[in-house]
Amino acid sequence: MGTVTPKIPPPHRDDVLLAVISVAAGLLLWSLGVYSSPGRDLLPDWAALVPLGVLGAMEPLRRSAPRVTLAVGTAGVIADQFTVGNLASVVIFTDLMYAAVVYGKPAMARRLPVTTGLITVAVAIASVAWLRTPQALMIGVITGIVSFGPALTGATLRNHREAAVAARLRAEQTALLAEMDRAQAVVAERARMARELHDMVANHLSAIAIHSTAALSIDSPATSREALGVIRENSVQGLAEMRRLIGLLRDAGAGQEAVSVPSLDGLATLLEQARASGAASGLEFVLLDERPRPPDGEPLPAPVELAAYRIVQESLTNALKHAAPGTVTVRLTRDHAEGGIDGGMLTVAVDSPYGERPGPRAPGSGAGLIGMRERTELLGGEFRAGREETVWRVRAALPAREKAVRA
Repeated sequence: MGTVTPKIPPPHRDDVLLAVISVAAGLLLWSLGVYSSPGRDLLPDWAALVPLGVLGAMEPLRRSAPRVTLAVGTAGVIADQFTVGNLASVVIFTDLMYAAVVYGKPAMARRLPVTTGLITVAVAIASVAWLRTPQALMIGVITGIVSFGPALTGATLRNHREAAVAARLRAEQTALLAEMDRAQAVVAERARMARELHDMVANHLSAIAIHSTAALSIDSPATSREALGVIRENSVQGLAEMRRLIGLLRDAGAGQEAVSVPSLDGLATLLEQARASGAASGLEFVLLDERPRPPDGEPLPAPVELAAYRIVQESLTNALKHAAPGTVTVRLTRDHAEGGIDGGMLTVAVDSPYGERPGPRAPGSGAGLIGMRERTELLGGEFRAGREETVWRVRAALPAREKAVRA
């Protein structure tokens, strides 16, 4: 396979404008006979325009290729010292030095202030040793103004920018984790109400169904009267429990807008949120949805979709808190039983890297795994989670048909 050459983005409009203004100013100074070193006659006066043109040509590339522009700019400003000199050439070089620190790679941004500082000190010492006059220190001062000053200014600006970006990312990550924790709290409350509904109301409805069937099947007034009594008693008790649960739901949602039930269609958005939050921890998130699409694939019941969505959400939250740097893979598959009668099973698989991670870990109580297991078992499925070598695996098999959901 051939190597792909990185594409250099087009020059920024401001950089082009800066280059035009700088070169125009240099041409004006040259035409007026204003030179930075008028006593030098090694080369004709027009030779000062060559470094000016080279340095001006580097200005449009100061953002996209800072390393190249700095190297060429350094050669240009050195060549300028052998001519009558142009102040615009020196000014352009200071801007190239500044841009190399601001837009260059982190390693270069760290090295340049130190390197230019050492060069400034070395030039000052060498000048004094050579000329042996106090005025020779001005050579070192000028060197520092041209090289060390712009590098230090660029490093300061870059540090401020990086600190602001890091603070914003930390705030966004904290807000996202807080939102996911809030969503988990809502899920836990709904699961508690679902368990209460199953334990306290479903038994009454089952009793009503059994005794109503008996009343219709057995032609006996005494049996029918006894069955109706049991039906009335369970109806009253079930209605009281239902009213209590409805009251809890109304109190919990007072003053809040109704929230739509999440489905598997929202997994892409869920992974996108987890991806922005985990970039700083070295985590990547991949979604592999291998379910058959309509018309071959039947739609899933809402309870199954909700349970699968919450299991993925909890797994992603645990990965954000505990996973080592690497790739978190979410896979959805659906297999049909022989004959395609019962709709088969929906399998949710989440694999995250297991191991040490930099920085502190968020403590875990294990409540998330308990909640996922309860959700799966409530729908009549199977759940398992645990470590396999260097991977933490979560597997949930959910019935893909409404009739498979337990009463």
